[in-house]
Amino acid sequence: MSSNYEMMYILRPDLSEDQVGESINKYKNYLSENGADNIEIQVKGKRRLAYPVGKYLDGIYVQMNYQADGTQIAPLERMMRLSEDVIRYLSLKLKKRTVAAAANSEESESVAETAEA
Repeated sequence: MSSNYEMMYILRPDLSEDQVGESINKYKNYLSENGADNIEIQVKGKRRLAYPVGKYLDGIYVQMNYQADGTQIAPLERMMRLSEDVIRYLSLKLKKRTVAAAANSEESESVAETAEA
């Protein structure tokens, strides 16, 4: 039985665009090879952290949404914990109504944009 998951992770701010892309592809490929579906990735960009993490004040935020059976989470988090590029990560299991509410809000935003045009 697959559920919806959201993972937010923060990469070091001193990484180049190529290194950020490699890091994102590494985790995306791991998920797709291990049975995850509907992988959506959003790079939120470099932002100020709420508090210093180690020596870093900024970080590159990346959000991944996917559907999976849950067996991928522990190995993926282990990969991130061992990586020097990831400074923080958080995995969430989304409830079905959260996913439906997000889909409805996206639809209402697109309807509002067309109405304004």
